[in-house]
Amino acid sequence: MNIGEKLKKEITEIEHRTDFTDEQKVSRITHIACATCAGVAIQPIPFADIFVLTPIQAYFASRIAAIRGVPVSESDASDWIKEIIGIVGMGIMAQQIAIGIWKMVTFGLGGLLTIPLVYGLTFAVMTVSDHYFSAKARKETLSKEQIKDIWGKAFGQGKEKGAAEEQSVKATQNATTEEQGAKAEK
Repeated sequence: MNIGEKLKKEITEIEHRTDFTDEQKVSRITHIACATCAGVAIQPIPFADIFVLTPIQAYFASRIAAIRGVPVSESDASDWIKEIIGIVGMGIMAQQIAIGIWKMVTFGLGGLLTIPLVYGLTFAVMTVSDHYFSAKARKETLSKEQIKDIWGKAFGQGKEKGAAEEQSVKATQNATTEEQGAKAEK
């Protein structure tokens, strides 16, 4: 299977797969979105995250909408994410600014430490998106209070998952460094 077919199967047309339940599809898309955004966030460019992460999150939110049977374009999903940010408050913007400042203070070396935060933020966006589009498919509407409640719980869960991912990345880096050191000694 070439990379284009794999992307189609795993991301761009995941809603058509019959070997997964909708919940499994959403879980896969959520993890891919979180990992992608965390990968972008470890780049040492301060403040680039704000402009790069939202379009990535919007794309993956549009995939969740497709899984839930709600036709949504990426621009609609982007508007929806901006609405979430407005509902949840300026906390998200403050966190994005903190990430940018952290990268400047650490001269880009602290990017790895942003994994839990960015993973958590993206997990919250994807979780709220899933609840929102699931409700929309049922012709229901979530209240601002429901969105804030879902966000708060999901952000905490996402940060925990992100911390586990960070530990995994560090373990891989340490193993690679040790392996390179052993080769250099030979």
